[in-house]
Amino acid sequence: MKKIICLFLLVPFLMGKAWAWGQTGHRVVGLVAQHHAKKKVQRKVNLILRGNSLAEVSNWMDDIKSDTAYNHTHDWHWVTVLEGSTYEQMPKNPNGDLIMKIEELVAALKAGGLTPQKEEEYLKYLVHLVGDLHQPLHVGSKDDQGGNAVKVQWFGQPSNLHRVWDSDMIDGKNLSYSDLAGFLDEPTPAEIKTWQAMSVREWAAVSTGLQPQVYTLPANGRLGYNYSYDNFPTVERCLMQAGIHLAGLLNEIYG
Repeated sequence: MKKIICLFLLVPFLMGKAWAWGQTGHRVVGLVAQHHAKKKVQRKVNLILRGNSLAEVSNWMDDIKSDTAYNHTHDWHWVTVLEGSTYEQMPKNPNGDLIMKIEELVAALKAGGLTPQKEEEYLKYLVHLVGDLHQPLHVGSKDDQGGNAVKVQWFGQPSNLHRVWDSDMIDGKNLSYSDLAGFLDEPTPAEIKTWQAMSVREWAAVSTGLQPQVYTLPANGRLGYNYSYDNFPTVERCLMQAGIHLAGLLNEIYG
């Protein structure tokens, strides 16, 4: 138990610079969600965000990390569920975690009664955190700071496993977020229905389930074309699922 509690104290410090998906990935999630939200929900969200799109606000929560007024949000970007455990069995981070905060934000937005400023802020948090939830290394199951401690080379340049999944693979495609979103395989209506029926905790379990694939690494730690070829389809699917999940939550809140 002491080891687990220490993990919660250690990981926030070491994961402070983890930006899930990078700017391009988060914008893709926002664009997909915008496309799949109901029309009346799109209009409502547009009013709340004062004309900004979901893609435009998707990185706001990373942009404010340097503002000390938001220090209390730093731990919200991730959650640790150790192998063999469930989220319910894990000791909870007193500062909040990714699953806890998404559930709280959805409940608060559903309840209403927020000031316009607070509703906008909560919605921006939600847009970003749903993207984080679908990055497999933000739902960590190992004592390696969500892959930040796994040092690798990416096409010969120093990197780490977390960064490879956040941005290295995506940036390597040299696509705008709108182009990347356009290349994603569109899910079937049945898939959309199934995905949107899943809970936040079920989605977290999906991310955890991807980790054996994520951690399949060559012994020399040199990653490049082969790793991207094997894993980029999963990145694309995660981005699409995040956007569909976000659209479903927005429809649930505002539809």
